[in-house]
Amino acid sequence: MPMPDEFALHQNYPNPFNPVTQILYDLPEKSHVTLMIYDILGREVLALLDGEQAPGYHAVMWNGQNILGREVGAGMYFYTIQTGQFKQTRKMILLK
Repeated sequence: MPMPDEFALHQNYPNPFNPVTQILYDLPEKSHVTLMIYDILGREVLALLDGEQAPGYHAVMWNGQNILGREVGAGMYFYTIQTGQFKQTRKMILLK
């Protein structure tokens, strides 16, 4: 299977979503990956990932819940991926 040649954070799908969305990202090399969800005010909602990841094409699901396991409200959210040398943010919309 081919490996990605650059870091990438893709648009979530579906978007808008209710109640679950998938976030795809590409890693060309083994990396410590942090994938965070933030609300419109920049407050941390949930850390989806925080750990070592092998190179390749990856996907993670978000079920619209916060760190306490409670459903968050409808609205715009941001998701940010960060590795040692790469950081990217995209927005998504949760509909109720």
